[in-house]
Amino acid sequence: MNDLKKQIQAKFASIKGEFALAYKDLDNPSDTLFINAFTDFHAASTMKTAVMLEVFKQAQEGKFALTDSLTLKNEFKSIVDSSAYSLDVADDSEEVLYSSLGQKRTIYQLVYEMITVSSNLATNMLIEIVGAENVTQTLHSLGINQMKVLRGVEDSKAFGKGMNNTVTAYDLALLLEKIAMNQVLNVKACEEMRKILLNQKFNDVIPALLPQEVKVAHKTGTITGVHHDSAIVYLPNGKKYVLVLLSRKMEDFDKGTKMLSEVSKLIYEYAM
Repeated sequence: MNDLKKQIQAKFASIKGEFALAYKDLDNPSDTLFINAFTDFHAASTMKTAVMLEVFKQAQEGKFALTDSLTLKNEFKSIVDSSAYSLDVADDSEEVLYSSLGQKRTIYQLVYEMITVSSNLATNMLIEIVGAENVTQTLHSLGINQMKVLRGVEDSKAFGKGMNNTVTAYDLALLLEKIAMNQVLNVKACEEMRKILLNQKFNDVIPALLPQEVKVAHKTGTITGVHHDSAIVYLPNGKKYVLVLLSRKMEDFDKGTKMLSEVSKLIYEYAM
């Protein structure tokens, strides 16, 4: 483990930026590695996993059904002053929902789009029905104490005031561990959430250099200078581990992304 840590720190030092890592072997919980794991980072889209958990929780509580439909819209309220703002399709990784405004989608479909293609529109609609404060409250009830979900995406007034969603590598790892080990809600809900995470379409960090038979249930996040990935990794031998990689202030996004995928490979080789 010491050798692995030195190798990873050397990789981090090779790129201009700031990085964090949390690793835990889920079959041997004492086998962990944390680097800057308690440092707050802008959450980017990694917070969408927590939103998914809250949607499943409120569905389980009977507040709505995952099969209920919502009418697609593109107008949301800033948490600063309740003024209206809209999302720009050019800043979203998903476009189809924007051409379907006024049509209906099930809550489950919106969760699926939020995770697998990181739809900001789906995210904001879901946060509106579950409440950002409830997402954070649920996290805190699970002992995930530093992660904060304050708002939806592209609330520029809130961004200007520094009111951002934040995560730590440790907290994201803990959230994924609980989903992996059926320690939240019930087994069926955890299975369903894992299934959605396994269908992730952005695979250029944690899964990028791993063999095809390795299955990765994960959620990424990108904004300027930032590329995160947070994953449950399933090895062919039946073992599984959680890995979270966070970054910020990367001057060369592509080189940083490649370096993070190399760190993931080092962790995989160690775990094997």
